[in-house]
Order: sequence, then C-alpha cells, then structure tokens
Amino acid sequence: MSLSLPIEEVLEEVKSKLASHNTVILQAPPGAGKSTWLPVQLLNEPWLNGKKIVMLEPRRLAARTVAARLAFQVEEETGETVGYRIRFEKKVSARTRVEILTEGILTRMLHEDGALEEAGLVIFDEFHERSLHADLALAFCLEVQKILRPDLRILIMSATLDGEKLSRLLGDAPVITSAGRQHPVSFHYTGYDDSLPLPLEISKIIRRALQEEEGDILAFLPGTGEIMRCAEILGNENVPAKVVPLYGDLSMQKQQEAIQPDPYGARKVVLATSLAETSLTIEGIRVVVDSGFSRVPRFDPSSGLTKLTTVRVTRDSAEQRAGRAGRLGPGVCYRMWTEGFHHHLVPHRSPEILEADLAPLTLDLAGWGTKDIASLTWLSPPPAGAIAQAKELLEELGATAAGKITERGKEMLRLPAHPRIAHMLLEGKKENLAALATDLAALLEERDPFTRESSADIVLRIEALRKFRSGAPVPADKKRIERIERSAAVWRNYFRIGPENNFPAATDAGKLIALAYPERIAKKEHELRYRLSGGRMLRLKEHDPLASEEYIAVASLDAGTKGEGKIFLAAALDPDDLLHLAYEKKTIAWDAQKGELIARTEKRIGGLILETKPLKDISAEEKTGVLIAAIREGGTGMLNFNEEFLSLQARTLSLRKWREEETWPDLSTEHLFATLEEWLAPYLENVKKKDDLFRLNLHDILLASVSYDQQQRMEKLLPQKIGVPSGSLIKIEYHADGSPPVLAVRLQELFGMSETPKINEGRTKLMIHLLSPAYRPVQVTQDLASFWKNTYAEVRKELRMRYPKHSWPEDPLTAEAVRGAKRKNRS
Repeated sequence: MSLSLPIEEVLEEVKSKLASHNTVILQAPPGAGKSTWLPVQLLNEPWLNGKKIVMLEPRRLAARTVAARLAFQVEEETGETVGYRIRFEKKVSARTRVEILTEGILTRMLHEDGALEEAGLVIFDEFHERSLHADLALAFCLEVQKILRPDLRILIMSATLDGEKLSRLLGDAPVITSAGRQHPVSFHYTGYDDSLPLPLEISKIIRRALQEEEGDILAFLPGTGEIMRCAEILGNENVPAKVVPLYGDLSMQKQQEAIQPDPYGARKVVLATSLAETSLTIEGIRVVVDSGFSRVPRFDPSSGLTKLTTVRVTRDSAEQRAGRAGRLGPGVCYRMWTEGFHHHLVPHRSPEILEADLAPLTLDLAGWGTKDIASLTWLSPPPAGAIAQAKELLEELGATAAGKITERGKEMLRLPAHPRIAHMLLEGKKENLAALATDLAALLEERDPFTRESSADIVLRIEALRKFRSGAPVPADKKRIERIERSAAVWRNYFRIGPENNFPAATDAGKLIALAYPERIAKKEHELRYRLSGGRMLRLKEHDPLASEEYIAVASLDAGTKGEGKIFLAAALDPDDLLHLAYEKKTIAWDAQKGELIARTEKRIGGLILETKPLKDISAEEKTGVLIAAIREGGTGMLNFNEEFLSLQARTLSLRKWREEETWPDLSTEHLFATLEEWLAPYLENVKKKDDLFRLNLHDILLASVSYDQQQRMEKLLPQKIGVPSGSLIKIEYHADGSPPVLAVRLQELFGMSETPKINEGRTKLMIHLLSPAYRPVQVTQDLASFWKNTYAEVRKELRMRYPKHSWPEDPLTAEAVRGAKRKNRS
C-alpha cells in the first residue's frame, strides 16, 4: 500500500525524537503534509500528557486554511478538536487541543501564562520565513523550556531552512528530513524587459503559458496593485481562463475562491503575492509564473518609518515558488529572469528582526521582564540601534520608565496593536474620544480608501467612514472602506462602545494622532512645507486645503528625497492641545545666520518651538561657554586676525622654531582655538554680536601672555622694522612656519649695503625682495653681495630706460642710497 503523504515516512522518527528530546527540527518540502496532517498524529503521544499542541503560522490565511485541513483529518468542524486564533478572530472551544496561532497571539499567550502550562508542544511552521513574531516566540519558549518547563516540546518545521546550522544554535537538536514526493519541474527563463510595466510583462508570459501548457496557473506578483492591474489586462484580452486574485486583504470568501478548484471545472489563473509560497495548498496548479519580485516591509531607523519595498526574490523563495508546480505531477515554471542571473540571487531571505520596527518586540521584552536582551537565545540578535530607538519611543509613550514596563505599558501590551496605536486608543478612552480613536486606529491599520490625488486630511476619511455607516454614498474605495469599518467595529467591541456618526472636530483627530506619533507633530514653515518636531521637512500636495493649518499631526508620510518627504495622511492640531506635550527649555545659543547671541525660554516639542520669552538673567559661565563654542564652530572668521596680530603670531612661532632651547608662548591658531577658555574668556563679558567679537584686539590680548622681558627680547631678536641705507625703516614680514623673513624694499634704498642684513643675533638672514621704483619685484635674494656683483648690471640695463628719473649708478656700493627720484641740481 502506497503512503498517502510523504511525511508519513518519518512519522515514527518524529514521535521517537520528540519522546527523547525537547527540541526537534523537521525539514520537509511543500506538500509533504507537515502542516496539514502531522499535528493531529501527535495528539496521543505519552510525552504530550494530554496537553495542547499550538502551532504558529506566519499568515492569517494559512492559519485558517491549515486549521480547516487538520479539522478535516479528524472529521470535525473547525473549532472542535482543531481551532485557530488570529487577530480579532478565533474558532476554539473547550474541546480544542490543536490551536493554530498567528501574528503576536503566541507571545500574548506567553505573557498571560508565563509557563504555557496548557501546552505540551509548540510547533513553529514555515520557520524559514523568519518572521519577527516567530523569532521572538521561539526565544521566549526556549527560556520557558530552560527555566520552568523542560517537558515543553518545541518542533521547528521548514522547507528550506539550513537545518544543521539551526541544530547547532539549539544545542545540537536532532534534525529529521523528509524527502517528500516532489515531481520534476521544468524551467523557462524568459528574461525581463524592464522598459515595460511589470503587470504588462507578466500578463504576456501568462498568455504564453496558457497557450503552451495545460492546468491551472499560479503567478507571483509583488503586491495588490500589480495583481489588480494584471487582472484588468487579462480580463480585457478575454484569456481562456478564470482570473482570480489572492492576497492577504481579500475576504475569506474570495481567498477560498482562489484556493479551491473552480466548481464548474474552468481553468484558473491565480494572481498571488508571496503568501502563496508555502503553507497554502492551491488545488490544480501545474504551472507557475514567477515575476521574480516580492514586496517586503523595511524599517529605516534614521527616519523612524517603515515602508514597503519591492525587492528581488531570494533563491530559496524562488525554489519554493517553483515547487508549487510540482505537487500534483510534472510541472512547469516560467521565470522572468535569465538562467545566468538566477545564480546571482541572494541565497536566503533576510530575517525580519534585522529590518523591522522593533517597538512591539521591545515592549514584549519589557513585559517579559528581560533585563539583558543577550540572555535570550536569538537566531539573529536584534540590532542594537533599532532597539535603542524603540526604547526611546516606549519611554516617550509612557510604556516604560527606566527600562521597566509601566502599568500603561501592560495595558498597551494587552491590545493587539502596535504600541503607538495602543497608546492612542487608551488615551482616546481617557479623553472621552474612544469612538474617534477606534475609527482612527482602523484607518491607520488599513489601506487608504481615498485616491492619492485626494487631500491628506484624515478627517475627510473619518467623515466618509461615518457616512458609509449611515448608508450614504461615499467617494471612497468600497472594499477598503468596508474593511476599515470591520476593523473599527472590532475595536469598538473591544472597548464596549457604540459607533459615532457625527462629524468630529478636526483638531480632536490631530490630538489623537499626535499621541501615537509625538515625533510627527509639524509646524508650517512656508506654503506647503512643514517641519517635524524631529527636524525633517515635509510637503503637502499642491492645493491641499490642509495647508491652511499652522500645526498638523502627520499619520502617514514617506522618507522622501533630498531631505523632504511627502505627507499622505494628517490632521489639524490646536496648539493648546500640545502644551501638555511641550516642555520648557532655557536656550542660550549663537545664531550663526544673524551673528548674535540669543537667550530665551522656549516651550517646545522636539525641534518645534511653540512660544518664546526673552531670558535676561544668564550666568557668565553659560554665556562664555556658548560664545566659545560658536567661535570654535565658526573658525577664524569669527575673530579679527588682523595684520598686527598675525605679525605677533608669526614672530613668536618663528622664535619657537629657531630657538627651541628657549621658552616662547605657543600662539599657533590650533593652540589658540584649543585654549580659548584660558586667554579669551575674560574678554567676552560684553560680547553680544559678531561685531563685538571683531572689535576685540587680539594683538593686545595675546601680547599680555608674553612677559615684559620676553617682549623686549623679541624686539631685539626679531625687530618689526629694520633701517636701510636710505634712512627708511622697512617692515619685516615674518612667517608662522619659520621660513626666512622677508624684507621688501626698493633697490635704490640699499645702495651702499654690501651684505645681507641678519636678525636673531645674526643667526637668520633676511630674504630680500628687491623692488623697482614702482614697487614691482625685480629680484629675490639672500646674497646681496652676489646680486651687486653678478646681476645688478643686467637689471640696471633693463630698468634705467623705464625709470629714467631714478638713480642707476654703475657702482651701487659707492652710490648714495635714495628714497625716490634723483634730485635736481640747484644753481
């Protein structure tokens, strides 16, 4: 007798290993029966001791479907021996012994019963998907197993996971492998013309598959938008098949229509997202068309935003998609990439914990009492940066204090919602705005029912929702508004309140959004542009009426480009509603644009200033600290580095280089900026503006750091001016790097000087820049005697015609030095 399911071949081994080990890993390909048959075969095992089996599924549709298949195995209705719990929905009874759970249900069960006393076995199905909830629940279950319940069994099931690696991480847990009964799948690599829209390109491949192959077709697309567009294209072309969508937001009836065979035997084309990769068994599929893309959430810690991103499928996902074609018999897979490109696909999908918003996980950890995250067993430890950001948010929402969960945090943990939404709902109840909060929660958790061209004002959506409840027509997507109302009804039931259909105050909605997203309070800066309390700039669409509001609370936005994001959903804010969120801050700062010191008391929320008052009484220490910081930030442009100061600086630095055996002060720019507190602080008492800084005489201030004896010695060693034969006193130009000082002088003023002048007690020759009568450079030399002997004659020949009124003697050493032109003889 042939076995009906491949998993039956390893059933006894699974039972045996679970009897002798509390953690077991099972590898089995899709369709082996590990999800839809195995759990009920373990119900009577002695080690289970009559307790429940709970199985975690990563998706709601899979949870419902798997529960139905398992119930069918025991010839019962769902909710009897086999039941399920998903968000806002459950089918269980007192008789239920196998519970299929999804999302955060298992972690909430663990919070309620830390020892998980009713469960004897926890199964993690499709673990290769590495969902955030699965990783967290496994970490909790392993700790329960280690400390409280060594009898608790854990079975990890996967189709593509590296079982040996996982085994090592879990203390060499035994690995059982079911070969399965996968039929061969042949491949067509079609390539992808990225100049065409994806729905148009994949519809071409689907039409080709309908012509070339028999059987139903399962096509994988990134998301709902592409699915609906592709369905429209195929419908307009009247393809010879029934086209049905399959994605998470569909009603149960529509999902079953996609999963079950057509009752009239019509050929089907199922257009699905990645949820069809694993647990779901879609009857009749023989052909798979894979677009090669999926849409995944990505959290950006720098912006605090999670956005859906279209990415290339990983190799393990591609293999699972293709496997769908080989469950019933030999199948065919059309891949919209080249065979060469296939080998360059990323081997495995990234664990969600590495890329997700970790605020829910961090609240779970706080509720679990985890002090050291590293003390838990993580297959992929959560990133420290994302955890730090999540902790900051939870503190701001009042969910934690000093790292420990608060009573408010415990209330939030009991709600099946993101901590932001949970906080908004609880505060809404407290502020007598519970009905509005439930409507907002539903709107924020579901897709926008308005078109992208609509105003961003979320109050318009609330009004549409309330009109819809009253039976009036609304300018919104009907399916989406129905889903929003179903979600709002569940929240109303949770809080035991009735609906409200009157139009809400716009600022009440803004107040609630600000409670959920305190860092997204925005103040208008110019026309359509708003600045968030965190500093980021946002923009409303052109002609959006919401732009008339000075303050708004932003519920939905994107990270944007060039530092400016787009606002998708927001509501007006009353500044008075913000005062309880604001804090008072004393601001003493330097305004670099205005070039002045500002001192004021501000009421602010993050970077937004609600009101200001001048601050008159500030200490000298506070003022000096701000000014010195501003000078360091602004650099040399903040102070008057005039010629007199630069000369003093160059002379002292030259002495430090030329006379290292002596002690001369360090007046280098680097040292001066490093020691501003020591030499400049006493002179900043009356400084308020940049002009005041420029009036400070740096030469006189710093000369005070040179003793009187050193000043006298400096003048002797490095005089500021030197006499020349003409009787003039010529300024010497010194350099901070210690290069030879320059004496720039007209040639005629040096007649009679045979040797190059020296300074520094004769140790340092001057570099002479000989100038023409028009003060233009003629020659540079440190050997004046050589110039007179070898070069002067040529210079004389060239310049005497140009400057005939000036003295050009044949013998410069015996001629009289003069300052200007030749004197006329007077008779």
